[in-house]
Amino acid sequence: MKAEQSERILVEELFKKTINKNLLKDDNVENVEKLTGDASTRKYYRIWTTTTSYVACLDNPTSDSTEEPSFLKMQRILNKEGVRVPLILDKEQSTGYILEEDLGDITYLKEISQITDKDEEFQFYKSAIDLMATIHNVDVEKYKEEPFAKLAFDTEKLYAEMEFTKKYFLKMYLGLDVSTSGIELLYKKLYDICFTLSAEPRVLVHRDYHSRNIMIKNGEQVVIDFQDARMGSPLYDLVSLLEDCYYQIDHGNREKLIKYYYEAYFSKFDSSKDFKQFMYLYDLMAIQRVFKAIGSFAFIYADRKDLRYVKYIGFAFEKIRLIMLINEDFAKERKVLSSLYYAN
Repeated sequence: MKAEQSERILVEELFKKTINKNLLKDDNVENVEKLTGDASTRKYYRIWTTTTSYVACLDNPTSDSTEEPSFLKMQRILNKEGVRVPLILDKEQSTGYILEEDLGDITYLKEISQITDKDEEFQFYKSAIDLMATIHNVDVEKYKEEPFAKLAFDTEKLYAEMEFTKKYFLKMYLGLDVSTSGIELLYKKLYDICFTLSAEPRVLVHRDYHSRNIMIKNGEQVVIDFQDARMGSPLYDLVSLLEDCYYQIDHGNREKLIKYYYEAYFSKFDSSKDFKQFMYLYDLMAIQRVFKAIGSFAFIYADRKDLRYVKYIGFAFEKIRLIMLINEDFAKERKVLSSLYYAN
C-alpha cells in the first residue's frame, strides 16, 4: 500500500474516533483529499462529509501527553486573545492528528490578486495590519512562563538567519566561495544590522506574517502558521507583510500603510522614535527579513528540489538592492551583493 493511501485511511479512522467522542454530530465520510503542501513538512487532508468539510493535519507525533505541540499552544493563546485563528475541533498527540475548521482554499495572496483598484488594495492591507496588531498587543506578562515568551529575535537568532542564507543561497545556490573578503565585508554589515534590531523593544510576533499565511473565509482574514511565534520587534511582521516576496504592493499604498502602522500602533508602543527613525529601522529590518527569505527559497530548492519558490529569489534580491541604493550607509555592501548576484 502506498504511503499516501495509508495516510488517507489513518485520517479517516482518526476522524471516526472524533465522531465517537461526540465532538461533532454524527456524519459520514464521503472523501479524503490530500491538500497541496506549503513550505512546511506537515501534511494536510480535507475530509468531506455529507454535510460539510474539515481539515486534518498530520504533524509530528509525541508520546508525552504533557508536551503540547507549539501550534496547539499558540492557537489556544491567540484565540483567547481575540486573534482570528483556525478553530481546533479535536487532537491526538500520539498520532500528530489535529482536526481543524476548514478555511477553504482562498489565501490572502489569491484574494489580493483579484482586487479592482488601489483603494481596495489599501483597505485589504489595512485590515491585515489591524489583525497583525492584535498579535503585537498580546500582554505577554500573562504568559511569561510559556516557551514563546522566552524565545526572541536577539542578535544571535537574527544573525543565524543571515548565516542560513549564506549557506543555502550564496554557497549552495550560487556556488560561491563564502570566505572571500567581499562576503566577509557584507556579513560584518549584516551583523551590525542584527545587533541594532535586537536592541529594539519586543512584542509577540507571528514570525512569518505574509500573504500565504493568511486565509480568507467568508470575507474574514484568518491567521495560520503561527506555531513559531516569539518575541521580537513588531517591524519583523510589518516588513514580512509589506515587503512580501509573493506580491508587489502599489508603491503609494505601501508608503501609506507604513505610516498607518506607525501612527496607529508603533508610536504608542515606542513613543521615543519619530517617523524618520522608525523608517530607518524599517529599512534595516527589510534587508534582514528579505535576505532571510532568499535563504528559505534556496533551501526549499536544495532540500526538496521544489522549483516553485526559485522564481521569487530575483524579486527579493531587487528589493534589497533598491533599499541599499537609497541608503548611502550600504553603498559598499550593495556593490558586493550586486557583483555576486548579477555575475552568476
